[in-house]
Amino acid sequence: MQLRRSQSLQRQFLKIKTSIMNNTFNAKRFGLLFKKTLLEKPMQMFGFTGLIFLFILILYYLMKTFATFQAAQNISFLWGLVGGDFVLASFMFNYFSSTANGSSYLTLPVSNFERWLCAVVIAGILYPLVFLIFYRIMDASFVAAYHNSLDPNAPFYKIRYDAVYLFAFNGRIARLCYPMFLVFSGIMLIGSLYFNKIALVKVALFICILCFGIYGLNYLFADLMFNNIDDAFPFQHVTILVGKETGAVELPKNVHDPIWYFINFVLPVILWGVAFIRLREKEF
Repeated sequence: MQLRRSQSLQRQFLKIKTSIMNNTFNAKRFGLLFKKTLLEKPMQMFGFTGLIFLFILILYYLMKTFATFQAAQNISFLWGLVGGDFVLASFMFNYFSSTANGSSYLTLPVSNFERWLCAVVIAGILYPLVFLIFYRIMDASFVAAYHNSLDPNAPFYKIRYDAVYLFAFNGRIARLCYPMFLVFSGIMLIGSLYFNKIALVKVALFICILCFGIYGLNYLFADLMFNNIDDAFPFQHVTILVGKETGAVELPKNVHDPIWYFINFVLPVILWGVAFIRLREKEF
């Protein structure tokens, strides 16, 4: 008797759990929402992505022609990953630019989690993956063209050949770009929910003011503590002029490491989580 009652309770629990899961996430329903989001406004999704890639291609070519290959690789990767995703993220919740579109979007038979997850997949997974593939093809083409243009019989051929190589996706610059991409896209997702009109411009101005403000405060505090300040990079180091030489005063490791982990791992989670919370608040 007790066994039957226990089995009955288990079946009821499974039904409740399945109902909750269906209300929160359903693969077929999410797939339809994902398809709708991509195809409803293809100019914003695919058109702007194509323009971003074209801009990166031109930027890479100009930088490697008038500067160096290394500068071209670093700057184009930064603007392509961080800047490109920042622009794309501004379109994720642009349904709320008008009351009619926002109401229509909120009445879709999907959950808030699925709406949020759709933005996460497009801005946080799909775009970076497509960009990395595009960037590798573009970078490899330019590097191969440079190597083929060299004369094997010319002096210093080996030095010139080895001086230009593929951009490393696990290199120092790339590792600095990845958390920036997560932080800036997270800020943009929040901003696109708070600012219904021209969110891209407003959030970009907010980030510029925030960055200049943090840098200015850091430089001011550093100037109060040291003389002959040359540079003061927030949360990392202060560069001091000593005659014609420069020296760096870095944060102690026990202070630098918690800040580094917070900016790289905790802050992105907070920002993307706040975007989900703000999306839920839009219902009210």
